[in-house]
Amino acid sequence: MRQIYLDYNATTPVAPSVVEAMTPFLSEHFGNPSSAHSRGRAAAEAIEDARMRVASLLGANQDEIVFTGGGTESNNLAIKGAMLAGGNDRGGHIVISGFEHSSVTQPTRFLERLGFDVSIAEPDRHGIVQPAAVERVLTSETRMVSVMHANNEIGTIQPLRQIADVCRANGVLLHTDAAQTIGKIRCMIDELNVDMLSIAGHKLYAPKGIGALFVREELELEPVLHGAGQEFGLRAGTENTASIVALGKACAIAFKCMEEAADRMSALRDKLASLICAAIPHSLVNGLQAPRLPNTLNISLPRVIGNELLNRIPELAASTGSACHSGAEDVSPTLHAIGMTAEQARGTLRLSVGWYTSGEEIDRAAALIIGAWEAMQ
Repeated sequence: MRQIYLDYNATTPVAPSVVEAMTPFLSEHFGNPSSAHSRGRAAAEAIEDARMRVASLLGANQDEIVFTGGGTESNNLAIKGAMLAGGNDRGGHIVISGFEHSSVTQPTRFLERLGFDVSIAEPDRHGIVQPAAVERVLTSETRMVSVMHANNEIGTIQPLRQIADVCRANGVLLHTDAAQTIGKIRCMIDELNVDMLSIAGHKLYAPKGIGALFVREELELEPVLHGAGQEFGLRAGTENTASIVALGKACAIAFKCMEEAADRMSALRDKLASLICAAIPHSLVNGLQAPRLPNTLNISLPRVIGNELLNRIPELAASTGSACHSGAEDVSPTLHAIGMTAEQARGTLRLSVGWYTSGEEIDRAAALIIGAWEAMQ
């Protein structure tokens, strides 16, 4: 049985050409990039080439890209780094959206323990954080706002440019977690007008354990990792050359094929939604009235629990949109934020397609989901 993979928002396979690009740096070109000899210089040059490729995908300057150990580290560096910059011990105020990833919410909780204040800008029922919602919670002490570029569960794309206008008018920094958008939709820094932007390689057909943070030129951050002076003094530790090369290659591929891939993925997503909704009455596509990622379908099915349905379909690799524990009424932060009931949330599936998803797999996945739902009635 060949499994159908519809969980690309959780992680992506490493693209074959990305594996090919990084492999020499696991064997032949193993030098420490900080070494002055030829092997070290070869590694250092490869890192700078990768930095240029990441910067090109964002329309950023090469020296505004800091390589990290992944999206979580990028978010921690952005949030803690900005709020603690300059040895700040006076506290301050930060605003985040009501459905951020835990790698954003947990650093802000850490800052709360240090005496900082945190406010939440809630999304509307369509899954959009409106600029007015951000503006309402700003104070004279606000130093930073963090709103994800697109939600990882329902795929709704946030109006970052308009949120940035609010931040600029109030002298506040803006960070975005773009783990779900890089390589799927256009993410040009000057268009978004953000000060920091986080990237996770494993959402972009690169390996796990590699990421990057765009840091606008001249912005001061306090490092999260202290040590030697790698990555402009912002990320100590010998660079993971092979994975950095891999991320650069993945960004180069995305730069060339993003628009075509997005059109194809959105067609597959919409076909899957149509097949399910036609066969299962009262199915609800979440975020349907908002701009969404081209690959993401978040759908609530009536009279079932999502985890139980997926357990009946070992042929399908997908995820649910809520944490459903036995006897609990838990709702994921995203679904709670957009006002879903516990009953609706329990029947939610997140189905995300990718570069390698085929039309035949969509037909088969729809048939499996419909068959499992019918068997549970």
